[in-house]
Amino acid sequence: MADIKPFCCIRPARDKAARIAALPYDVYSRKEAKEEVAREPLSFLKIDRPETQFEDSVDMYDPKVYQKAHDMLWEMVAQGDFVRDSRECYYIYELTMKGRVQDGLVACASIDDYVNGIIKKHENTREDKEQDRIRHVDTCNAQTGPIFLAYRTGEAAAVCAIVEQTKQGEALYDFVSSDGIRHRVFRIDGEAEIAVIRDTFGKMKQIYIADGHHRAASAVKVGLLRRQQHPDYTGTEEFNYFLSVLFPDDQLEIYDYNRVVKDLSGLTPEEFLDKVKEIFDVEPMDVMEEETGVERYRPRRKGEFSMLLGERWYLCRIREADKSSDPVEGLDVSILQKKLLGPVLNIGDPRVDTRIDFVGGVRGLEELERRVNTDCAVAFAMYPTSIGELFDVADAGLLMPPKSTWFEPKLRSGLFIHSL
Repeated sequence: MADIKPFCCIRPARDKAARIAALPYDVYSRKEAKEEVAREPLSFLKIDRPETQFEDSVDMYDPKVYQKAHDMLWEMVAQGDFVRDSRECYYIYELTMKGRVQDGLVACASIDDYVNGIIKKHENTREDKEQDRIRHVDTCNAQTGPIFLAYRTGEAAAVCAIVEQTKQGEALYDFVSSDGIRHRVFRIDGEAEIAVIRDTFGKMKQIYIADGHHRAASAVKVGLLRRQQHPDYTGTEEFNYFLSVLFPDDQLEIYDYNRVVKDLSGLTPEEFLDKVKEIFDVEPMDVMEEETGVERYRPRRKGEFSMLLGERWYLCRIREADKSSDPVEGLDVSILQKKLLGPVLNIGDPRVDTRIDFVGGVRGLEELERRVNTDCAVAFAMYPTSIGELFDVADAGLLMPPKSTWFEPKLRSGLFIHSL
C-alpha cells in the first residue's frame, strides 16, 4: 500500500515566494534559462539550471556546475530567503488556471512504492536526462522539483474533505505568476488530520505518475545509492522518500500534444494527401461564417485529428477497423504513428528522429500554423489523451508513446524543498 508521508519542508520566505517560484527546469533552453535568471535574480531556475551562472563554454554537466547549485541553494537558506519548518507537515498546493482549480497534496512518496510498482509509470526515461537530475539531487542533497502524481478521487474522500477545510484558513502564499496562474499554499499540521491523510493513502493500491518521470527515476536512484552508502539504514531516513504533489484525477486536465514534421519524405503535397486519404477518412475543414480564430480547427473527440497541409486544414477520422481495445495500441497518437508517420513519412523512432517535433497544446493551434509557415511541411493537431487512458496504460504495465500527454498548469519549482 502507498506510503505518503509528511515532511519538514524548506520553503521560501513569504515575501519572496512569488519571485523564487520558477517553471520546471526542462521547459527552457540554456539561452532561455539564462535570460530568465537575468530577469529575476531570485528565480529558483538558477539552482535548477546552475549552468546559467557560467559562460556558455562551460559544459552544463561539469561537476562544478552541480556544486554551484548546492552552494547557491544552501546560501539562500542561510541568508533567510528560505525558511525550514521544524515539524513534519503536509501542504496544499492550489493552482488556478482560467478559472479551473486543482488542489495538490505536497508530501513525500516512498522509493519502495516506485520500485514495487505501487507508484505506476506510463513513460520510458532517457539515461542522459536521468543522470543530470541524479547528479543535481545528490550534489544538492535535496530534491527541489516535485513529481506530479495522481490518484483516484473516489479513494480519498477524507483527504479531499481535509483539503477543503484547510483552505478556509490563511494561505502561506498567494500570488499570480506572470503566465496568469494563481498559486496558493496552505499547511496541514494537525496531528489528527495528518493521521487521516497517511492512513487514507496507506489503503491505496496504486498511485500514478502524471508528469515528472525523469525526476522520479532520478530521485529513486539517489535513494538507492544512499542505501548502498548506508547499509545500516532503517527505511525512515529522508533519502527513502521523494518530493511529490498528489492530485485527485477529477481535477486534472490533459492538453493535446501535437506533432509537426519537417518534410513529406519525398512526396508532393498532393501525393501525401492521397496517401492520407487511403488510411483515414478525410474532409476539408471549411470555415463557417460565425466561427473565428484558428482554434475552430481543433478535433472534437477521440478518434479524430486535424491536419494542416500547406494552407488548408483537414479533419481526419480513424476508421473502425484501425481502432483497438489495447490500452496503448488504441491511443490516437499510437494509431497516427503506426498508420501514417512510420510507413508514409518514415518516422521510425519519434524519440530520436530529428524530422519530427512536438508542440504542447497550451501553445494553441496558431503555433502549428507558424511552424508550417516556417520550417515544417505538415502538422497534426491531436485530441487530448484522457486521464482514464493514462491510468489504463499504467495499470496494464505498459508504456505510452513519447509525447502523449501535456499537463497544465505546470508545478513551480522552489516552493517546496525536501532535504535528504
